Amino acid sequence: MLKRCFTALSAAVLLASGTIPAAAAPDAGSHRLAEALRRAIDAQDFRDVIDLTPPDLALAARRGAPEKYDDAGPAPLVAATPRPLHQTPNMDAAIIELDAAGRPRAMADVLLSPQYPNGVVVPLNNRANLSTDQIRYRWWDDDEWDRNGGRGTRDVLAGRENAPIDFSSPYPASVLKLMVGFGVLRLADRGRVDLDAEYSYEPVTQNPVCGGPSKKTVRQHFDEMITKSQNESTCALIKLVHDLNAWDETNQAFVDLGMPTLMVTGTNPGNGGRWIGSNMSSIDTAKLLLLVNGGFGALWTTDAGKRVTRDELSPSARQVFLKALNEQGHNEMLSTTNWCGRDYPGPGLPQRITDRWTKADGTVTAGSAVYDRDVRPCNADATVTFAHKTGWVDTTGSDAGIVKPVRGKSGRSYIVVVFCNLGTDYVDHNRPADPPGVFPVLYTQKYAKLGQAIDRIMNRL
Repeated sequence: MLKRCFTALSAAVLLASGTIPAAAAPDAGSHRLAEALRRAIDAQDFRDVIDLTPPDLALAARRGAPEKYDDAGPAPLVAATPRPLHQTPNMDAAIIELDAAGRPRAMADVLLSPQYPNGVVVPLNNRANLSTDQIRYRWWDDDEWDRNGGRGTRDVLAGRENAPIDFSSPYPASVLKLMVGFGVLRLADRGRVDLDAEYSYEPVTQNPVCGGPSKKTVRQHFDEMITKSQNESTCALIKLVHDLNAWDETNQAFVDLGMPTLMVTGTNPGNGGRWIGSNMSSIDTAKLLLLVNGGFGALWTTDAGKRVTRDELSPSARQVFLKALNEQGHNEMLSTTNWCGRDYPGPGLPQRITDRWTKADGTVTAGSAVYDRDVRPCNADATVTFAHKTGWVDTTGSDAGIVKPVRGKSGRSYIVVVFCNLGTDYVDHNRPADPPGVFPVLYTQKYAKLGQAIDRIMNRL
């Protein structure tokens, strides 16, 4: 299947998934990767996922909700009348294959939605540009997805009204912390933030998720935000950027670097809360991770002709970022090593996880999240590392990171990003009850199966 010629692949995508042809086609390797990714997503067949809060039950609870945060509390309660998923979910998935120098070798982006129930391959301009103008991105809205056939009504980017693909971008949840991290480290590179200085977080107004006053170094806040997904530290860093009046320039930096869908808007300058005004596409998130990974030379060229290199962040800043991503404590979506050996959820990316959160008995405790499995057998068999950030809320499941072969093991290096609206409100029909006192399984295991499928694709291309 992966050996088909360019013409056959184009025809297959057009017939099976409705791809809109690009004016300037990317290379054949990207086409093969994109079609393989589309088939892997389609194969998950999300129709049997159970909706714990179907539209008639969810509307009142969701209406007027001012913000979304990760919730690492108890597993969601099953609604009185849970039902199978009433329509295809929205998913935005991207892969960048890397060469030995950390530069893009091929890239793919696939969207899934009620309008594209078998997936649509996004036409990319070319491998040097890593962008598209063929998508009309819409802001995510739970009620619009439930009641308007997945169609959004508010544009993320101006000037895309005539784009052939119309797509509502799932809310990124805690993957938005990658944007916060970039903003803070960029300010540190410019001498406006000292990572080792204490920052006194003193919220002007209270937010229960952001917590009360605290005093920690910026470096500690950064580490907690990424490795444990700690919301209190995230609020502190968002407020820090507000204190420096630097959110407008941070968002403009994303635009100038050719990542216009990345934005953090509408956050509360008094406490760093209210994150619902954040947006991320998988394409631009993958490019941000490409920059953080730090390949040689120009990684991509913007539409304005700017050659973007790893030097947009200093080596020390990228080291801080990569260290935190590599020490991720939540390995439970595209990878499921934290659940090593469980019948459910099944295995995902064959990831070796950090020893930082592993106790003497092999189980993992990351902050308040307690996992109940000995991860050492999976670590011994692992073939890749995955420097990544997960995110979850009721209507978001997301994961974005950098995959590299374990030293001495064969395999490809690549970046993978998945955003989807199947969050904690959506479970598998065969999901067992979580043991008491153990961190709940927050996602459908179809994400793990997709992660496993993606890794197999990358190793046979």
